[in-house]
Amino acid sequence: MAQQRTASLRLRLRYRFDHLVSGGTTALIGWLALACLAVVVPASMVLVWSDRSAPTTLSGRLTAVWVSVGQTLKIGGAVGSPLYVLASVSLALVALLFVSTLVSLITTGINRRIMSLRLGHSTVLETRHTVVLGWSDQVFPVIGELVAANANQRRSAIAVLAPQDKVWMETEISTRVGDGGRTRIICRNGSTTDPTELCRVSPRTAKAVLVLPPTGDSGDAHVVKTLLALDAAVPGSGEGEAVVVAAVRDSRNHVTARLAAGPAGHVLCVDDIVARLLVQTARQPGLSLVYSELLDFAGDEFYPVAAGDLVGRTFGEALLSFATSCAVGLLHADGSVTLNPGQGAVIGPADRIIVISRDDDTAVGADAASLVSLASLVDEEAIVSAGPRPAPAERLLLLGWNRRAPLVIEQLDQYVSPGTTLDVVALGGYAATHAARSVTAARSRLEVSLHTGDITDPLTLAKLDVPSYDGVIVIGETEHAAPDAGPARGTAPDAPVALPTPATDPDPEARADDRTLVTLLHLRAIGDAAQRELALTTEMSDDGNRLLAPARGGADFIVSGRLISLLMTQISESPYLAEVFEELFKAEGHEFHLKPAADYVRTGSEVSFATVVESARRRHACAVGYRLRARSATAPDHGVRINPDKRQRIRFSAEDWVIVLAES
Repeated sequence: MAQQRTASLRLRLRYRFDHLVSGGTTALIGWLALACLAVVVPASMVLVWSDRSAPTTLSGRLTAVWVSVGQTLKIGGAVGSPLYVLASVSLALVALLFVSTLVSLITTGINRRIMSLRLGHSTVLETRHTVVLGWSDQVFPVIGELVAANANQRRSAIAVLAPQDKVWMETEISTRVGDGGRTRIICRNGSTTDPTELCRVSPRTAKAVLVLPPTGDSGDAHVVKTLLALDAAVPGSGEGEAVVVAAVRDSRNHVTARLAAGPAGHVLCVDDIVARLLVQTARQPGLSLVYSELLDFAGDEFYPVAAGDLVGRTFGEALLSFATSCAVGLLHADGSVTLNPGQGAVIGPADRIIVISRDDDTAVGADAASLVSLASLVDEEAIVSAGPRPAPAERLLLLGWNRRAPLVIEQLDQYVSPGTTLDVVALGGYAATHAARSVTAARSRLEVSLHTGDITDPLTLAKLDVPSYDGVIVIGETEHAAPDAGPARGTAPDAPVALPTPATDPDPEARADDRTLVTLLHLRAIGDAAQRELALTTEMSDDGNRLLAPARGGADFIVSGRLISLLMTQISESPYLAEVFEELFKAEGHEFHLKPAADYVRTGSEVSFATVVESARRRHACAVGYRLRARSATAPDHGVRINPDKRQRIRFSAEDWVIVLAES
């Protein structure tokens, strides 16, 4: 009962206080003055009456109380005639009002300035910095790679503009990326499609501008609008114009984005690149580890170096001219790139040699002495002159369906040998669509069969006899057809059909990764039961989900978000790499291959890597590394060694591979 009375009293007091505050400023000042007098006057009387040196008369003590109250309330407390006291109090009140108003104005101005800084509306005054436009999960690997790239620079800056709270962005970056080292990370709030707000990050004085694709169906349209806004904010072009790198997801929007970016811009198509790399890796297990090493700033990278003493010599001679770097191509004076230009190609005076090296300080020009020294390490007796092996027909399995699936099938048709078969298993809504049927028609080398089934259902996977396939590709199911679509050609009559996910799924890519993780769990159980290692290539959107994947160490994962982030940062630092990557990821160009080591050198005995390079040179290829089968499940490199010292001696087995750059 007492508690109820206390609570009721508290509520009544709170209600009276709310009513008092709602009365306005005048009422609030009046009540505040009365409250002060109710405290100050009695306290002053106590002080005067307890003071032994206080006046003995009542009038003297009342005067002392008035002086104490006046000094406490900053109204003077002067004594004298009534007119004098009134004038003194009036002046004190005017001074108090003036000072209070001045302090209030100063405080308000400072608070507005602090709030403006907190909102991120001030302009970034930097030069030669990197601008990142947009906010998505890709911003974290982009910033992380830029920090790694700038680790050996004295001063660098990254400016991020996104329609997010500035403090929240800084907290997220600090949590996900960590210490920026020598690189200052500056966040600003604003719309990336508004030219006026774009100027907050000073794109005119930047060395590179990266436009990240937001998640969602309208992400590509947002990228195009951002590129148009960037052109409006920085009109014209000049010698010192920033490098613009953007990415779109859907290949149908690639041409539009390239027009918006202008002739100097570089636009990556996520779907095309992921599909090409999925196909290349599915046919050459371990290739994803090679690209991860080359695209990560923490590993070996591409660098252009001066030809030096190699001017006038052939590219074949350049292959054995760098002890700690691997020559892979030429960068010409007009900015064009030629990968593996041929052993007889003559290096011109304006050409620069593209090498794979640990860092820019290890990518140094070669001289004639290096050529003679490394050539002496070649063991002629260890070189094997095996002919090309005919590519056999294969049985491949594609689990899942999304907008990249037609591109994967198209790329497979360009790579595989005639007679190769591909079985596609996806939800009923996918397999019955007109797009799925049309993409399987008119294949010149690949025979495609569509099957209905839920790839997360262990019964569906058990009926496929997965271990019998030469390669398995798992892609995320992010798009969903009509739920009433009928069965597709080649559908098993008893195949389970799962209901499609609604098209209003707020995060389809996250859901696709979840389904992929479940599928991988069942595939691992199938591989363990069959006591064999499945040749598995998996597509994912989030790199964090890759860490959760139930797969063996060194398995091939193509993480679209991280892959595009790495490509964008590499191109932003070295624009010529856009042409290098375009060449590497197309079927008719030069690309990396994992070839049996026994095709190049004698196995079972130690040979120098210079011998491997010379053997590959005679087969019109550039050897850049190797992979050891015995270490394929051992972290962190999983047996992959890129750019080994050519003086290093290695003992290869018949199951090891040599990594070469050669024509498809």
